[in-house]
Amino acid sequence: MTPQKYCEDKARQSGSSFTGSFRFLPREQRDAMTALYAFCREVDDVVDECSDAGVARTTLNWWRAEVANIYAGNPQHPVCRALVPVVRRYQLAQEYLLEIIDGMEMDLEQPRYPDFKSLQLYCYRVASVVGLLSAEIFGYKDRRTLKYAHDLGIAFQLTNIIRDVGEDARRNRIYLPMDEMQQFGVTAADILQGRETEGFQKLMSFQIERAHRYYDQALAQLPAVDRKAQRAGLVMAAIYRATLDAVEDSGCHVLKQRVSLGPLYKRWLAIRAWLKS
Repeated sequence: MTPQKYCEDKARQSGSSFTGSFRFLPREQRDAMTALYAFCREVDDVVDECSDAGVARTTLNWWRAEVANIYAGNPQHPVCRALVPVVRRYQLAQEYLLEIIDGMEMDLEQPRYPDFKSLQLYCYRVASVVGLLSAEIFGYKDRRTLKYAHDLGIAFQLTNIIRDVGEDARRNRIYLPMDEMQQFGVTAADILQGRETEGFQKLMSFQIERAHRYYDQALAQLPAVDRKAQRAGLVMAAIYRATLDAVEDSGCHVLKQRVSLGPLYKRWLAIRAWLKS
């Protein structure tokens, strides 16, 4: 199996909406994004699938060494071998790949976030950095596009957090800022035990409004000159924002269920967003 085929299989197995936009890209960019996404999945799986935190930390350190090997041109893992020509072609910064690993490690160290400022760092590492790397692969002429990519990454991660409250709670993780939970009278026990109180509904509405603000802010910052180049990101935005709307329309029952969009609907959203861009 070639390194690229390994990445394609990894991306396909995830079933993520994130990969839905890749099919619209030219082959070179599609392969690059697939390799980047596979890297993110590999390091995320270390944390999610390893029950021993010490082993997970050791494995993440191995991945840090592999990132150094990517830039030295001699990595071992197939995902990293696929990334060697990608980082050279698109001049992707090594520190960004390391930031992604740092973000995943935060899940081992910090299952709670006292306020939104602390949560922002997590969102930056696991999502905004991916957005910045994606912007480099898609191409841009105006550096304001990087601000768009940064904020769109925050919007995506906030959408994930809102959608996955119950699923994360079953892993003893709460990404909702603790001071905002207190503001609405929601306790950690409410989240962990799946108690959907009136305060919880108000808390979720507050989170959804913030996510929408980040979508609006990001899209307003995308320069017209780069809109066509960044179309894949706009496709992702259409799908993720529709997911956020679906959570809201369903009554925000995220403690008990995980809202997802059907594949045909996601494909329709993708085609419409691509044609509009």
